[in-house]
Amino acid sequence: MTNSSTLSTGLSAREMVQARMAKTLRRRHRRERNFRLAGLTSVCVALACVLLLFGSILNRGLPAFWQSTIELPLYFDPQIIKVDPAPQPLADESPAQFRERELAWRGQLARINWQRLLADSVQRLYPEEKIDLRHSRALFTRASQHEVRELFAANPQLLGQTTDVRLLADANVDVWLRGNIDRSLPDNQQQLSAQTRELADRLKADDHIGLKFSSSLFTNSDSRSSPASAGLLGAFMGSFYMLLIVLLVAVPVGVCAAIYLEEFAPKNRWVDLIEVNINNLAAVPSIVFGLLGAALFINWFRLPMSAPLVGGLVLSLMSLPTVIIATRAALQAVPGSIRQAALAMGASNTQTVFHHVLPLALPGVLTGAILAVAQSLGETAPLLLIGMNAFVANVPASPMDQSTALSVQIFLWQGHELRNFFEARTSAAIIVLLTLMISLNAIAIYLRKRLENKWS
Repeated sequence: MTNSSTLSTGLSAREMVQARMAKTLRRRHRRERNFRLAGLTSVCVALACVLLLFGSILNRGLPAFWQSTIELPLYFDPQIIKVDPAPQPLADESPAQFRERELAWRGQLARINWQRLLADSVQRLYPEEKIDLRHSRALFTRASQHEVRELFAANPQLLGQTTDVRLLADANVDVWLRGNIDRSLPDNQQQLSAQTRELADRLKADDHIGLKFSSSLFTNSDSRSSPASAGLLGAFMGSFYMLLIVLLVAVPVGVCAAIYLEEFAPKNRWVDLIEVNINNLAAVPSIVFGLLGAALFINWFRLPMSAPLVGGLVLSLMSLPTVIIATRAALQAVPGSIRQAALAMGASNTQTVFHHVLPLALPGVLTGAILAVAQSLGETAPLLLIGMNAFVANVPASPMDQSTALSVQIFLWQGHELRNFFEARTSAAIIVLLTLMISLNAIAIYLRKRLENKWS
């Protein structure tokens, strides 16, 4: 029967086996090519999604780093600025007495109509026509009058003189000039009066209003009365204090716990239970840690709400599993021959761990610590439960002061009622946050490579 099938096909048994093997090999190669193609397609789709995300954020956020700014000559009119001369220290008075006279003088400055001064400066640009004060005042943010007041307080010799000033335009003016609102809408649906819109367009055409880099985004805290001057400084300092708490609490405790579990703890069911719970804690949603922090630190220990200290402690609890797991993995990567050689030379177990094993595991330990800090920087949910979504206008001076965080500030801005202005500002805050997180990850990679080169 074999001879007949061989004769019918004209192939020998060996040739038939080779043909089947070649067919199987072609099928395997085809599957391998399809698998590689599927993998490459998946990577390309993932990269395209990432590029689309970053491109969308950059496209919306980069314009917010430039803001409509009014530049004009400001005349410090003595008819409006009616104050006593600036106080000077006297030889026979104490610092407290001088401070009292200075505060009284600043009280006089606070009663001056600085908005009238700004409105008159716009009127002087177009002396041939009468400009209603209400329309010219609407061009400036509320913070502008405080900036002018502080400018005069720092240099009272400006009285009766003219100097060029650069002030932020109101948020509604910025939205109008950028075209972020439909200009064809009727007046009752516009955020500015028709006269103010016309005046803003005229000032822009005459180069008195232009887009300038917005340093206030980095130097001011959040503001509700003056949205155009709202910034990230308060949130940045709040995040800084929280990350400082994480570095001082989570990293030392996590590293010490990992060293004990990996190098010193006995192998029994209790240690196994602890290890399982640590691995499970790494998968617990972050909002659960927020509930724990609110119950433990606020309700029990009575620590202040919205304080970076509480936020840092909550983030430390959340980061502990990450630090422990990363440190244990770094210790396990150290060859066992290192330990055996140190013990053979007479070193104790403690000396072996801290003098030989831990220095070699330092790259992984640092990487885990920095990644835990970067993860803490982007967390929002646990901070909302401890009150850090409250509006705080001041920059925190210590971890005990009320504050917010960068991630929470993004959450607050995206829900702001002046959406056509804060949508771009929210994307700008996201760019700042992503830049910090990418920088932390880059530092982790650099330190790991640097120390790994020393080890090798």
